[in-house]
Amino acid sequence: MTTGSHETSGALPERRRLLSQVLVHEMWASLAIAVMWLAVLFDALFGPDLVVSNASGTTTVPSAIIVGFFAYLATRVVARYGFGRAADAD
Repeated sequence: MTTGSHETSGALPERRRLLSQVLVHEMWASLAIAVMWLAVLFDALFGPDLVVSNASGTTTVPSAIIVGFFAYLATRVVARYGFGRAADAD
C-alpha cells in the first residue's frame, strides 16, 4: 500500500498578503484618527474652559482649542505612518 502526501494549502499569494496588511494598517490608522477627533468633540461639549487671570483681567479659552491642536498634530503623524505604507510597497 502506498501513501500519498497531501498538498499543503500554502500561504496567501504575496500580492494578497500585502493588500491585507495595507488594509489593516489603514483601518487602524482611520480608527485612531476618528477616536482622536471624537475626544476633541466631547471635550468641546463637556470640557471645562481654561481661565487665565493676570493683572489686566481674565481670559477664557475653551480647552477644545488646545486639545484640537494636539489632535491635529497627532493626526498628521498617524496618517503619515498608517497611510504612507502603500506608497512604500509600490
